[in-house]
Amino acid sequence: MDIREGLTFDDVLLVPKYSNITSRSQTSLTTKLSRNISLNIPLVSANMDTVTESAMAVVMAREGGIGIIHRFLTIKEEVNEILKTKRSGSVMIEKPYVIGPDQTVNEAIEYMQEKGVSGLLVANGESKLAGILTSRDVQFADSSHLVK
Repeated sequence: MDIREGLTFDDVLLVPKYSNITSRSQTSLTTKLSRNISLNIPLVSANMDTVTESAMAVVMAREGGIGIIHRFLTIKEEVNEILKTKRSGSVMIEKPYVIGPDQTVNEAIEYMQEKGVSGLLVANGESKLAGILTSRDVQFADSSHLVK
């Protein structure tokens, strides 16, 4: 068995020294995670259930690192976490979540929670945009009222 030496944070010490680099912008932190995946910063969040789900994966991706979603999810939950992560990176959402004006505020809240979003498009039967409903709009609204 080949046992390798492992290092912890206490085993490593960075000593300040003189450098010819005159600006931080001259350095590159880019590193390869695999043959096909490059990271802009050499940071990977732990694939632990208390650390990385979609929220952490989104933040890591925006900062240039990567978040590995943990394995203690059902397949359906894992797919949902990945979809949330991928969806957040889109500048334009191709298939936004939509509700009709005849639905109740309570139905809208449940749909937002189910999809993990804070806003919905409100469209009439002809798919014409009637408005945008956000979590702030429904915060103090009567849950039995229609979205209209």
